[in-house]
Amino acid sequence: MNKKLERFKRGIKNKKVAVIGMGISNTPLIRYLTELGVDVTAFDKADKSKLEDVLYKLKGLDIKYSLGESYLSKLTGFDIIFKTPGMRYDVPELVRAREEGAEVTSEMEVFFDLCPAEIIAVTGSDGKTTTTTIIYNILKTSGYNCWLGGNIGMPLLSSIDEIESSDKVVLELSSFQLHTMTASPHIAVITNIAPNHLDMHKSMDEYVDAKKNIFKFQTDKDLLVLNHENDISRKCASEAKGKVLFFSRLKEVDEGAFLRGNKVIFRKDGKETEIMDTHDILLPGVHNHENYLAATAAVMEYATPAPILEVASKFSGVEHRMELVREHKGIRYFNDSIGSSPTRTMAGLKSFDKKVILIAGGKDKNLDYTELGELIVEKVKCLVLIGQTATKIEQAVLQAVGNTGKGREMPVIKCETLHEAVHMAASKAEESDIVILSPASSSFDMFKNFEERGNIFKKVVNELQ
Repeated sequence: MNKKLERFKRGIKNKKVAVIGMGISNTPLIRYLTELGVDVTAFDKADKSKLEDVLYKLKGLDIKYSLGESYLSKLTGFDIIFKTPGMRYDVPELVRAREEGAEVTSEMEVFFDLCPAEIIAVTGSDGKTTTTTIIYNILKTSGYNCWLGGNIGMPLLSSIDEIESSDKVVLELSSFQLHTMTASPHIAVITNIAPNHLDMHKSMDEYVDAKKNIFKFQTDKDLLVLNHENDISRKCASEAKGKVLFFSRLKEVDEGAFLRGNKVIFRKDGKETEIMDTHDILLPGVHNHENYLAATAAVMEYATPAPILEVASKFSGVEHRMELVREHKGIRYFNDSIGSSPTRTMAGLKSFDKKVILIAGGKDKNLDYTELGELIVEKVKCLVLIGQTATKIEQAVLQAVGNTGKGREMPVIKCETLHEAVHMAASKAEESDIVILSPASSSFDMFKNFEERGNIFKKVVNELQ
């Protein structure tokens, strides 16, 4: 029996609880708490007309609502407040609620406190979803009963009653989720740290500090896996309390996973194990070699090379991550809508050994596009731009053209909508060309999230005549 969980259930029944945000991460939480008999009020900035689907799913449950632009004005008199991951902890309404005595927490913070199983968690600016999914698949193939959650999959607090101590929980954690965490997983993985979400975080230092919470509360019995080629990640080793393993595509690390030629090697305590050949990895691109190196370092406490090789040879990737949508008239269309930062889009462009047609642009997160502009000049034959960052990306490209003298013949075309951009890219493409949606920007200027952006891209591509 999970005694912590039983105490939590008994204690929260007598509390007045607010849940802020009725998106993917909190809707199952609202249902779970209500079914426990908790007095729940759900808050969301959207009004009823935009929440019809969610409200229908919660129909018949005893829930109070505070919706619309002034929804937080009623955030008073609560014992516990579950905030949505995308909300800063220091917004005035939450500060006031704390002063009134409310406990402000999140679904993930409570899950960490109550989870009886070992947790393996992944964060990073790029590659965290794919790496998390690879780890989950390897452990599952190794025979463990596994749970996938955090920033992907279902919120796991609503499934906490079913999780056993012998299970393995694999989480992807964003900087938003980590920002207020006071617990760390048994195994923590940082794929890399590069500028991202600087529209949400007040500074790069704050963003980095949020990421560091994934290992800050570990003990000497825990493990931290770091990217040796990423300066910020590598330097985290000096702050680690437990064992540190590195992964590297370019260097043979003393402890961890690395490449020797095309061979994936794991080295620990002076002993080397050959895992597989990079040609065995179904996912294209050297960035996916790095994802498997990170996953290998994370799972070798639990797995042998056989399940790692099995997953590598069969796993075709996660939706919206360099996903092949269609080949039409000899043109291949790839959906990389997850590419919401310059570094992520750069990794995608490097996956191909020929120039591509790139659709990019979206919400401005106050990021620097200089390096992306230089790579676009090298790797892109036609650039189609949309969204707030269109001009910013164009300027980075023009600067690169001026500095190098290359790419003067590359068309740069601005479009108003993604639909228009797809048709423009298709009109410029010739047989054997590659068209990629990889925005290097977040989606929120035009879409609810990157999934909606990717789904619309796929719909338009599949409707091309």
